Amino acid sequence: MSDLYLKTSDLSVGYDGKTLIHDINIGVKRGQVLTLIGPNGSGKSTILKTLTKYLKTIAGTVYVGEHQLDTISNRDLAKQVSVVLTQRLKTEMMTCEDVVATGRYPHTGRLGILSEDDRRIVRETMEQVNITELKDRDYRRISDGQRQRVLLARAICQQPQVIVLDEPTSYLDVRYKLELLGTMRRLAQEKNIAVVMSLHELDMAERVSDYVMCVKGDTIAHYGPAEEIFGSDLITELYGLKGGSYNPLFGCLEMQRTEGTPEVFVLCGGGSGVHVMRSLQKKQIPFAAGILQENDVDWLVANALAAKLISVPAFSEVGEAPVQEAMECIKGCRKLIVCSGFGPANRRCEELIAFAEKLGKDIEDKTVQH
Repeated sequence: MSDLYLKTSDLSVGYDGKTLIHDINIGVKRGQVLTLIGPNGSGKSTILKTLTKYLKTIAGTVYVGEHQLDTISNRDLAKQVSVVLTQRLKTEMMTCEDVVATGRYPHTGRLGILSEDDRRIVRETMEQVNITELKDRDYRRISDGQRQRVLLARAICQQPQVIVLDEPTSYLDVRYKLELLGTMRRLAQEKNIAVVMSLHELDMAERVSDYVMCVKGDTIAHYGPAEEIFGSDLITELYGLKGGSYNPLFGCLEMQRTEGTPEVFVLCGGGSGVHVMRSLQKKQIPFAAGILQENDVDWLVANALAAKLISVPAFSEVGEAPVQEAMECIKGCRKLIVCSGFGPANRRCEELIAFAEKLGKDIEDKTVQH
């Protein structure tokens, strides 16, 4: 028996019988988080809607547990899979607690009467998602972010084996994005629930996901462990980045470098120059950075943003050649910004400060801020 709880076999998805994406073969175990990423309009929502029976499959098969999706009744499916999609829920005279409580209906009788145990689950879930203060509020009169959290609570209330979420962090501020994704991670581990969702925030997708599926074109571009997807150049390829780059260490995007002859030399290391380099880029000031080892945090940012980067191999000491190269660069700069102190490996960088002073360059010392 397969330990994959939700899986597909040669699945094709689309609308009106027309295939948009084909040959989708994925699987997620209970306790795991699978995240779909990709450009807008790539078909992430179409895949999620097909996995949850909102759309009919064009070809291939979706399995939930040991059963094919099209053989499961809607009521039985609701006991196993809960869904949070992007479309707005239409309600009339319903409080937020009423909306959350609808998550218990698959477990009630035909009359939909909630037991005291159902009521307890509703209260506990609202506390878990931090929306207890909204329980008596009209669902129509709360913010989009609050609605998103209410719908999440409703999905959790179903006590499913799988939760499917389409862009669940939309409309949420930073605090609630982190809370929501933290809740998803805990549910996966503590309740042994499979979580499948789409996200636009790459940094959060990397941190919360076990597996990632890259959706682009008419097939799945890449599928694999999160560390494999985000630790390579796949993100740049997936989104066709031209006006910037993806930083795999920070899990974030960098803006496009400002080309030209460097006007400023940034003397940094150990992460001390990150904010300075990004500030210069925002001001469209071309700059040089160095002398950096290739395993330095600052090297990654400088490699993306600096007009000129002077570096040495990882774990190497700064020798004569890079010092001379840096001095030549400083001659053409109007300013030297010193961001860090110096250790045994880069002690010779101190010579650059003395050299700039001798040339009468403007020197800004930012080391006291670190």
